[in-house]
Amino acid sequence: MRLVFAGTPAVALPSLRALLDSPRHQVVAVVTRPDRPAGRGRHQRSSPVRELADERGLEVLAPARAGDPDFLARLGEIAPDCCPVVAYGALLPRPALGIPKHGWVNLHFSLLPAYRGAAPVQHAVLAGEDMTGASVFEIEPALDSGPVYGVLTERIRPTDTSGDLLDRLAVAGARLLEAVMDGIEDGTLQARPQPSDGVSLAPKLTVEDVRVDWSAPAAAVDRLVRAATPAPGAWTTFRDRRVKLGPVRPAPAGHPPLPPGRLAVPERGLVLVGTATTPVVLDEVRPEGKAPMPAADWIRGLRPGTDEAFA
Repeated sequence: MRLVFAGTPAVALPSLRALLDSPRHQVVAVVTRPDRPAGRGRHQRSSPVRELADERGLEVLAPARAGDPDFLARLGEIAPDCCPVVAYGALLPRPALGIPKHGWVNLHFSLLPAYRGAAPVQHAVLAGEDMTGASVFEIEPALDSGPVYGVLTERIRPTDTSGDLLDRLAVAGARLLEAVMDGIEDGTLQARPQPSDGVSLAPKLTVEDVRVDWSAPAAAVDRLVRAATPAPGAWTTFRDRRVKLGPVRPAPAGHPPLPPGRLAVPERGLVLVGTATTPVVLDEVRPEGKAPMPAADWIRGLRPGTDEAFA
């Protein structure tokens, strides 16, 4: 099939590479988000998908909105058979959905209808799920509600961050997406409607969503920090300055409870923080305006008092 691939961040690259290397399909163009300012210098930076497309000599379409008339006209001229999508990052209007013969087919990183929305992996980790997966479905105007072509499952490991889990799902999902394209082409695969029960939403996590509440149990603190890693990054404050936190882990057995947020260094190299239940070990921090560093080095330079705590 003639494909126009839509995607933006690095998580879309395994799928784009799989389709580019497929002997059965031809990726004739890529749709991605426009270049945007990034870094301290705020220089314009292309998306990872655009960079790969440029390397492969593909036509790149980067409309400000997917409903732009010029974009719709060019897509109509290309006349793709299907438009596979992975993390494109923009809503697709009805006029765009009607152009490809077999529609727009999205790889979504949850077992639909669970966790519809922009941050399914983060919400699965945050909720303490043991299992998640990926679904390939046909895009409809409603959010992530279209009929499903295929799914895969993936266990969530106890120490998984969202980044860890998403990396695995991106690789496995690329194989699933390619298989779905094969099935659509030869007519052996039919999409099935999603069940009406089990629907849940996974909106984007904001910075305020990932401020650590030290009065929560240790398990909830652990899940929040892992869910927010690598982005947007869980955080707290110390001496009225913001501190980002790397993943935490349960304190070794035998350490007594600490008041929520209270810091303790019971032995060299071990930094504990109190929660509503058992303390957690803090391994890495990123103080405001500084690079990430081991928590032991950070606290050694601050010499906190015995009653000082994260807030």
